[in-house]
Amino acid sequence: MDDFEPSNEKRRNNPFLPLFFSLVLVAGISIGYFLSFGNSTVSNKKDSGFHKNTSSTKINSLLDYIEMEYVDTVNEKQLVEKTLTSMLHSLDPHSDYIPAEDFNQVNEPLQGEFDGIGVEFNLINDTIRVITPISGGPSEKLGIKAGDKIIKVDNKNVAGIKITNKQVFEKLRGKSGTKVLVTILRSDVSHPIDFNIERGAIPIYSIDVSYIVKPGIGYIKISRFASTTYDEYVKAFNELNKKGMKRMILDLRGNPGGFLKAAVDIADEFLANGLQIVYTQGRANPKKTYKATNHGSFENNPLVILIDEGSASASEIVAGAVQDNDRATIIGRRSFGKGLVQDQLDLNDGSAIRLTIARYYTPTGRCIQKPYLENNDAYYNEEMDRLTAGELINADSIKFDKTKKFRTPGGKIVYGGGGIMPDIFVPLDTAKYTHFVNKAFYMGIINSFGFDYTDKHRKELLQKYITAEDYIKLFNTNENILNNFYAFAEGKKVKATENDKQKSNANLKQLLKALIGRNLFDKDAYYPIINENDRSIKKAVEILTHP
Repeated sequence: MDDFEPSNEKRRNNPFLPLFFSLVLVAGISIGYFLSFGNSTVSNKKDSGFHKNTSSTKINSLLDYIEMEYVDTVNEKQLVEKTLTSMLHSLDPHSDYIPAEDFNQVNEPLQGEFDGIGVEFNLINDTIRVITPISGGPSEKLGIKAGDKIIKVDNKNVAGIKITNKQVFEKLRGKSGTKVLVTILRSDVSHPIDFNIERGAIPIYSIDVSYIVKPGIGYIKISRFASTTYDEYVKAFNELNKKGMKRMILDLRGNPGGFLKAAVDIADEFLANGLQIVYTQGRANPKKTYKATNHGSFENNPLVILIDEGSASASEIVAGAVQDNDRATIIGRRSFGKGLVQDQLDLNDGSAIRLTIARYYTPTGRCIQKPYLENNDAYYNEEMDRLTAGELINADSIKFDKTKKFRTPGGKIVYGGGGIMPDIFVPLDTAKYTHFVNKAFYMGIINSFGFDYTDKHRKELLQKYITAEDYIKLFNTNENILNNFYAFAEGKKVKATENDKQKSNANLKQLLKALIGRNLFDKDAYYPIINENDRSIKKAVEILTHP
């Protein structure tokens, strides 16, 4: 969750749950590792003079000595990279070294696109199954459809060989303009079909979904703050505005951050001209203040923002800005607590260094960076510590520094030193799914059944339900579907007792409906269904309906 803030310096090299059951084919992207960027300071300074002082000479001498005298052969490149990584990690948890081979993968989510064939996929029964072709991408244009099974890539078998997600990425990603031969099986076609796909630039969307939750109440979920986020937000906002949105729920749960500029632009939409959004300051970087402009289009309407322990950096900037200006109600659980800003130094070999150069502060002057005096493992394991300490279940168990107290213009007390504290606490729903449902889910049984059912009934379902809205309103996970699922699970050696069925039927109906809907209409059906019993969204609707 590193923060980046683009500077005005010339770049050396010009050339950051979600759908639980799908992976976007982003050619190597592993969500979670790459999306740990927040408030971005990518100034990309030159590396000339990188080895100037006596300390760096000492390091060079040590490396030379090891290479000459060490008992075994040493891989100098690996040794240097480990040294750089260790050195940077000793400073703070967010300073880091990015090897050249990882650089593009790390940056793709923040740039908002990648080069590939453009499909969302999942591995079902050791086979690559297309969830949906990405709109406007090469695969969609050639006619690849949801439900297709990819069995060969460049005439080499990829089914039944225990292929991994990483291997799929490696085979199907590539530079725009290059081609890859993909062989697919389609349920209603008796023979394999070859598609010679020319790879292209594929958008990575940072807004997962937007829809009307209740009349007059819009919902927008942002998964990261990338270079395209603001434009995506404006499009989603305009569409919801046309549908009569007067009040909004902005969901930043699980959003690990992104570009500072994107966070500032989003916060600007909610704050009146001249109000402070955030400021940054560091030993070698003077104070820089960001204020709202007169361009906001939702400055006076009721607003609720959802956060949790996975909301970090840029997410915390937005939440902190509206909270400190008494502009919105924050609902959920204490956010991650990431208030450091990184700068990026691009090196000649294509690698890069990200160094913490400043802290960011919310309008009241609080820094919400949580302590990092211990090792980095302890820093990141702090989220698990919150769970074991009961903080995610009980508001009284929240640990924070009560001495770091600040007051908003409206007189509300807010705290610094460890994340954004919500105005209204909503506990983690630990009993949302039964043990049986959780086991079936983690074994991939629920997902597999959803794919199989959709494949068998896709044509009739799409004839009956023309739009996602039709499906959400009219589809019913009936007893026949449930019984078929329980038989399917038993065939996978996960048998439900009568007690399991009694306790699981309600949430299974919802989950299966959401999964089948996703296979038909992607996120437009999935999120509205899966969110129906979401505690935080229910509380937000309650607040917006009866303020």
